[in-house]
Amino acid sequence: MDDQISNYLQRRKVAFTLEYPFGKDQLWQLISEGGNLNQSHPYCLENEVISWDENSHVDKLIYLNGMTYVRQFLSWKEGEGYDLIIGREKGPQSYVVWEIVELGENKSSLTITVYPYLLVKMNKILSFLPFIFYIRPKLRNYLKSVLNGFSYYSSTGKSVPRNNWGKHSWFS
Repeated sequence: MDDQISNYLQRRKVAFTLEYPFGKDQLWQLISEGGNLNQSHPYCLENEVISWDENSHVDKLIYLNGMTYVRQFLSWKEGEGYDLIIGREKGPQSYVVWEIVELGENKSSLTITVYPYLLVKMNKILSFLPFIFYIRPKLRNYLKSVLNGFSYYSSTGKSVPRNNWGKHSWFS
């Protein structure tokens, strides 16, 4: 498994961080509950739990456009975050790290870092411009919307309206 992760870490990455006006424990509650994307993800049609217990966390994310990804959690660090692989079943996988940082008594941040499978089979030099000018902006916009979804849900208690921050060409 460590070799697999080190291979993922060789890829280019895209990250986004958002600060929240509440502590680390509350943020952990939001991101660790099974099926949490149903309330907080602006491009989620359905977040179905496949397995959600102490030893295994696996779920299915069906996007608004019908695309279905499976998330398999590789590590679960209680109160700190987790890492996972996501992609179509038996298809290429992206590696994703969710990390919580406590910034103060009532302040925390969540960073999501994605090591996408897109363009990995392309030569690093040839894939540089498409990554910088297409993949990275699309993923940053996506991550910003997902992180804002947790903020919206925590402050209103209501599920995030779908496409709340605009449609996304990959997922809407």
